[in-house]
Amino acid sequence: MKFTWACTMRLSWLAPPLTHGSCSLNRSHLKLLCCSRTDNNNNRVKQVAIPEFNKKNAICKHPFESNSGEELSTELHNKTIQEYCKIGDVDNAMKLVAQLEAMGFHPNSISYGFLIDSLGSVGRTLEADVLFQEMMYLGFKPRIRLFNALLKGFLKKGLLGLAVKFLVEMDRMGVCKNQETYEILLDYYVSAGRLEDTWMVVNEMKTNGIQMSSFVYGKVIRLYRDNGMWKKAIGLVEEIREKGISLDRQIYNSIIDTFGKYGELGEALEVFEKMKQESIVPDITTWNSLIRWHCKAGDLTKALQLFTEMQEQGLHPDPKILMSLISRLGELGKWDVIKKNFENMKCRGRQEVGAIYAMLVDIYGQYGRFQDAEDFITALKSEGFLPSASMFCVLANAYAQQGFCEQTVKVLQLMEAEGIELNIIMLNVLINAFGIAGRHEEALSIYQHIRESGISPDVVTYSTLMKAFIRAKKFDKVPEIYKEMESYGCTPDRKARQMLQTALMVLERRH
Repeated sequence: MKFTWACTMRLSWLAPPLTHGSCSLNRSHLKLLCCSRTDNNNNRVKQVAIPEFNKKNAICKHPFESNSGEELSTELHNKTIQEYCKIGDVDNAMKLVAQLEAMGFHPNSISYGFLIDSLGSVGRTLEADVLFQEMMYLGFKPRIRLFNALLKGFLKKGLLGLAVKFLVEMDRMGVCKNQETYEILLDYYVSAGRLEDTWMVVNEMKTNGIQMSSFVYGKVIRLYRDNGMWKKAIGLVEEIREKGISLDRQIYNSIIDTFGKYGELGEALEVFEKMKQESIVPDITTWNSLIRWHCKAGDLTKALQLFTEMQEQGLHPDPKILMSLISRLGELGKWDVIKKNFENMKCRGRQEVGAIYAMLVDIYGQYGRFQDAEDFITALKSEGFLPSASMFCVLANAYAQQGFCEQTVKVLQLMEAEGIELNIIMLNVLINAFGIAGRHEEALSIYQHIRESGISPDVVTYSTLMKAFIRAKKFDKVPEIYKEMESYGCTPDRKARQMLQTALMVLERRH
C-alpha cells in the first residue's frame, strides 16, 4: 500500500529587513525573475513581466515589477501574497515569501497577518509559529487577532501544552485576552470535556468584566450535557433570561441537543416549537440534532417526518444524518422507504444529493452494484458530477463503516489520482476501517505512515487507534498509545480517557 504525500517545510533565515535604498538592483536582476510563457504557434518562449492574478486559476506572473516599468517595489508582491491567502492558496503565498526574502526583503505586517491566519486555519501551526517569531524579531507588533489565530491553530491540533505556553507568553508581553481569546479556549475545553478548565475560563471572564455571550452560555450548556448534568443545563436557561440575554439559535440548539441526548424527545420538540414561535429559523444543526436523536431512540417515523420538513425548508441533507437514516432503515430491511425518500429528494431538485446518496444506499444495502470504489466514481462522473474531497470522505467512511478495507484504500488512491491531497481526516477513516475489520496491525501501519510522512496525528488518530486495539482485545497496547499521544503533545479528550480506563480495568482483572 503506497501513498504520496508532499510535505513542504519553510525554513526562515531571519535576515534583517532591507529597504530599496540598501539593495542595488538592475534590469539584469529583473530579467532572471521574469516568468516564461510558451507561444504555441512558434514554440518560442516569451518573457512576461506583467503582474497578473486570476482568482479562478491563481497564477502570479510577476509580483515585483509594475506595468510602467518603474523601480522595483514590494507593494504589489505583498498584495499578491494577501490575495493568495484570501482564496486559500497558502502554498503559492509561501513561495512568494521565499522569493521576496531571497531578494533581501520581508513581507509587511499585513501580509504576515494573512499568512499566519491562513497557515493556522489549515493546521500548519509550525510554519505559522515560525512566521510569528520572525515577525516579532523584525520589530512588528502583532495585534491580538494574530495571537488568537495562532492559539486557535494550536488547539485545533490538540496541542494544549504549546497553547498554554503561548498564553504565558501573551501575559509576559502584556497582551490582554479579549472575548475571542476566551471563546477559543472555551470551545476547546468543552470539546475536550475539561470541566475544571472551562469553569476557570468562565470565572476569569467574570473577574475581567467580560460579558458572557450566547456563545459562552451555549458552550456551558453543552458541557453540562456531556457530563450528565442536563437538568443544570436547562436551569441555566433561567439565568440567561434573568440577565436579559435573548435566546439565540445557538442556545436553542444546545438545549434541544441536551434534551435529545438524554431521551427527553418530547421536551426537545417543545423547545423546537418555541424556537419557531420566537421567529428563530432552525438551521441544519437544529434539524440534525432532532433527526439523530429520534433515529437513536428508534422513532424512525418522526425522524423521516423531520427529514422531509427540513427539505421543505430548502436545506440540504447532512451526510452523517442521511447515513444514520440509511443505516437504521437498512437494519430493518426497509429499502423501499429509502428509495421513496430519494425519489422525493430528486423531485425537490436535489438531483446531485440524490445521485450521491443513492449510491451510498447500494453500498449499505450490499446490492452488489458498487462493490468496487472505482465503479462508484465512474457512475458518479456519468451523472455529470465531479468528485470532491468531501464526497471522497463520505464514500471512504461508508466503506470503512462496513469494514471494507481494500475499498477504503482504493478510495484514497482514487482521491490522489484526481489530484486531491490526502489529509489526516481521510487517514483516520482508513485506521477506523482496519479497526472495524479487526486488522489492528494494518491500522498501526497507517499510523506509522502518518508519522513517517510528516503529517501531524491528532486526537482522533490516537483515539481511533486505541479503539482498534480494544476491538482486537490487545488491551496492553492501549496505555502505550495513550502515553505516546501525550508525549507527542496531543491532549487526550474524554473518549480517549474513557478507553484508557476500560483497558486498565481489563488488565487489572487479568492480574
